[in-house]
Amino acid sequence: MSQHKSNGVVMKEHDDSLAAEEGDLVEDAEQARTPAVADEVLPDTLYLMPVPKRPFFPGQVQPVAISPQEWGSTLQGVSEAGHGLIGLSYVENAKPGDIDPRNFPEIGCVVRLHRPPGAPENAGQFLAQGVRRFRIVRWLSDAAPYLVQVEYPRNQGDKNADETKAYAMALIKEIKELLPLNPLYSEELKQYLANFSPNQPSLLADFSAALTTASGDQLQEILDTLPLRSRMEKVLTLLRKEREVAELQGQITSQVNEKVSDQQREFFLREQLKIIQKELGISKDDRTSDVEDFKERIAKLDMPDAAARRIDEELRKLSVLETGSPEYGVTRNYLDWATSVPWGVTSKDNLDLKHARSVLQTHHEGLEDVKERILEFLAVGSFRGEISGSILLLVGPPGVGKTSIGRSVADTLGRQFYRFSLGGMRDEAEIKGHRRTYVGAMPGKFVQALKEVEVSNPVIMLDEIDKIGASYQGDPASALLEVLDPEQNSEFLDHYLDLRVDLSKVLFICTANQLDTIPGPLLDRMETLRLSGYVAEEKLSIARRHLWPKQLKRHGLSEDQLKINDAGLKYVIDSYCREAGVRNLEKQLARIMRKSIVRLMESDDEKLRVGKKDIEDLLGKPLFQPDKPLRGLGVATGLAWTAMGGATLPIETSQIHTLNRGFKLTGRVGEVMSESAEIAYSYVVAHLKDYGCDLDFFDMSMVHMHVPEGATPKDGPSAGITMATALVSLARKERIRRPLAMTGELTLTGQVLPVGGIREKVIAARRGRIMELILPHANRRDFEELPDYLREGINVHFARNYREVFEFVFHEHRMEKALH
Repeated sequence: MSQHKSNGVVMKEHDDSLAAEEGDLVEDAEQARTPAVADEVLPDTLYLMPVPKRPFFPGQVQPVAISPQEWGSTLQGVSEAGHGLIGLSYVENAKPGDIDPRNFPEIGCVVRLHRPPGAPENAGQFLAQGVRRFRIVRWLSDAAPYLVQVEYPRNQGDKNADETKAYAMALIKEIKELLPLNPLYSEELKQYLANFSPNQPSLLADFSAALTTASGDQLQEILDTLPLRSRMEKVLTLLRKEREVAELQGQITSQVNEKVSDQQREFFLREQLKIIQKELGISKDDRTSDVEDFKERIAKLDMPDAAARRIDEELRKLSVLETGSPEYGVTRNYLDWATSVPWGVTSKDNLDLKHARSVLQTHHEGLEDVKERILEFLAVGSFRGEISGSILLLVGPPGVGKTSIGRSVADTLGRQFYRFSLGGMRDEAEIKGHRRTYVGAMPGKFVQALKEVEVSNPVIMLDEIDKIGASYQGDPASALLEVLDPEQNSEFLDHYLDLRVDLSKVLFICTANQLDTIPGPLLDRMETLRLSGYVAEEKLSIARRHLWPKQLKRHGLSEDQLKINDAGLKYVIDSYCREAGVRNLEKQLARIMRKSIVRLMESDDEKLRVGKKDIEDLLGKPLFQPDKPLRGLGVATGLAWTAMGGATLPIETSQIHTLNRGFKLTGRVGEVMSESAEIAYSYVVAHLKDYGCDLDFFDMSMVHMHVPEGATPKDGPSAGITMATALVSLARKERIRRPLAMTGELTLTGQVLPVGGIREKVIAARRGRIMELILPHANRRDFEELPDYLREGINVHFARNYREVFEFVFHEHRMEKALH
């Protein structure tokens, strides 16, 4: 039985089954079936006890649970009074020490105690019979035991009036409609009819109110209402609401039962079907079904002998394990992975070179040297009749198309493509798998890749290999050594499978932004292809042929609705997107699309044309201004390589004062670049006479050399000849009068050594509209290998020593023109 509990009195809810308590209280219920005490014998003083949750009504017979420790003195006072009557008032969450007389309502119900709590078999509860309403007149004791002076108000209204009878009939009708919805209501009704006559409208109204699950405040309002008609009207409203709630509950219960019944029916039918199939010999239990599924998979594969033996052992183990055991689940998962590896299953390569060239030209603009190298690789495979596994490394700035080239190679060969990123990977188990002893163990990424592509010769792209990490869990870069070694990966061992997997037919394509962070042994296993970035002309072609149509489709626009001319695209490229790749260019074009759509939606125009004059309105002020190479006394322009591509690097020198000799270098330069500056200073000071400089210039001069963009870290030896040229210009007091850029390492004896990144530096020079360059003579081969469109229009001087650099810069009439 559920009970409404408080620290004080606990009253049983009206709709709870009396179950065990009814057996003990049968005798008391029989005694309760007595007429109400006559008015003249009701006492004018009553001991008062609060009840929580719900008020008590006249005519109601119900057990009440109490705490003898807290209300023992009150019950003792009732016992001494001899009349066995006590007043019950509704006080929500009543605590004896915290109750204030103001918390008690004015109207309560006087009840007869049919079994005082002194009886040991029923300690802590008594059976209460509601007698009639009382009204508190005066408090005689405002501390427990509470004692009050009361009066007994009479019901207001004629119980024999036709309207009263009509309300009574309406109440009985509502009760009858409630009976089928909840059988507990019928028990309550039987109890009421056993004690009272249905022709008593006041008791009928009180009984009907007690029947509902209304809140305590709503029921107290019924108890406070003395006019009979008004009370019956309020009770009728509560009964109708109770019926609606009961009907809704019945509907919900019916729906739940229907679902449960359907599920039970399906379950029983399935069980019967299993029994029938078993009797007919056509059924299989879960274990037999799993074993047969694995055997079907194995029959389609061409497994090595070692793998076949190991899987047969696991199958025999699975066939004797109980399906509910943990070992069964572990073994089943192992067999699932082992039989999902495409042992001996390969796809046929498309070795048509014309098709390959067409795909590469369609998907990529520029990058001719990279395309040629890929075609050479495919040609060798075509000549041999198959393409064995190889490892290519594509190195270049972000956004130059490294990942998309990998996809194009897969499309060209007709192979499956799988890509995963190594950036931030710190656990070698991601490469070689977890051992089966761990909970949740899985194979490594390469076995997962083979399972997904379902062939053993896919193209697997390892993205961001230069950003791979290391931790206490192992070094993934070292784990990759076995994978990316053509001599070892034919027997790659995955820790989870504990089987040798052949990866020699996989074509691995790795991508990186720089080589510095790739371990040497790992780099040695890969063939490096450099993607240096795009010049403005290539970006324009890429934007026109690839990026703009792609963004039109993504934004749901047709080619007729929105157009942009070449002048607008060039302005976007030159003023907003000078990075080596085209990722930012694509973002800017998408931004133009969004803003253009807003204009189309807000105007009546169906088409929009974007030109150069519209770009600033759509993208804001330009991020880059036209490059103007720094010129002046003591200024020279160098070329630098960065992870984002090439860049021009001006070097400034100035004579600060003539008080003493000194040299100062600023611009956040690294250690190697700082040493290059010191070498250039020492070399120029030692050869002032050779270059026509004042021999005393540096003896009494404080010289300051600065590399602009001081917030950007810079390092490397390739600015040596640029620094020396800036110092010679300062000492000769002669400016460099034409756009000229240079790069090369300078030794203390004046030799010019080769440097790297020639392609990126040439692109940077073209971007800055500098068409005359000085490069180390040892880099002639690097320059001549550049595509024609990069070399076109550029005048290059190759220098073996600084004397030749000096002649090229300061004695133009002696220059030897280099071939393009």
